[in-house]
Amino acid sequence: MKYMYFVIVLLCLKLTAQHQKIAIYTDDMPCASSLLTQEVSNTISIKERISSPQLWYYPTEKSIQNTAAVLVLPGGGYQNLAFKKEGTEVAQWLNTLGISAFVLMYRTPYWELASCKKEIPLSDAKQAMRIIRHRASEWNINPNKVGVMGFSAGGHLAATLSTQFDYGNQDETDSLASFSTRPDFSILVYPVISMRKAFTHMGSRQSLLGESPTDEDIMTYSNELQVKTDTPPAILIHATNDRAVLAENSIMYYKALLEKNIPTALHIWEDGGHGFGLYREKGSVKSWPNTVQHWFIQRGILEH
Repeated sequence: MKYMYFVIVLLCLKLTAQHQKIAIYTDDMPCASSLLTQEVSNTISIKERISSPQLWYYPTEKSIQNTAAVLVLPGGGYQNLAFKKEGTEVAQWLNTLGISAFVLMYRTPYWELASCKKEIPLSDAKQAMRIIRHRASEWNINPNKVGVMGFSAGGHLAATLSTQFDYGNQDETDSLASFSTRPDFSILVYPVISMRKAFTHMGSRQSLLGESPTDEDIMTYSNELQVKTDTPPAILIHATNDRAVLAENSIMYYKALLEKNIPTALHIWEDGGHGFGLYREKGSVKSWPNTVQHWFIQRGILEH
């Protein structure tokens, strides 16, 4: 019976998996390269060497006016993207809650020139947020309920977007540049937060900042040090026995938000390790999607 239920759930997800692929740059892409996108097909569907970043749009089929939306940022150590496990499957789950989702196939700095490494992911994430808000009425999205969700290194990018956003250039009334890139809320799942050696995931740090980053870059991209009074509310999900990305990352960001009186929630499970994604049942942490759903309701992102 449990097996049949699981099969039915998967079939329902596939039926709702209709999506649209949107190039986020039509011209003047910053730090453009000639890399060819390469996909390694396995259980988590990894994409790497991305030269043409895209938004994969998954609209919810629930009849909700002015729905909330979430920009989903898969992890992969800033070298590749676990695009299925931490991207498209997550988007389909959000759809079942009545939230439209956008999975960002962003450029990973591991493959890029040193002069562009640290600029590229944030540039792509900001552009994605502008597009979502620019087309919000077309997609039946409430532009004041657009959040970001990131996993592992994607969690670092989500936290960076939450601390280094801009409110748009109001003089550019007819262009994407006029739209704010600030997320209204963030969901950070086993996120890399800090670039400081004692806490960081070294693979992500080296991919983003290179082998010998400056003290300034380490500080700038340690998001626990960049929280401001207008940083959006966040919920953080982690496991105590995560050996790849220490739970201290989530704890430090949580404390930084509290210091600025920003609403935040922190949930650390005893087991689960790293990279558990959405469906992988690794101990008690498997209940995290329900916890996030309740937080959505508490924050007014979803109705009861």
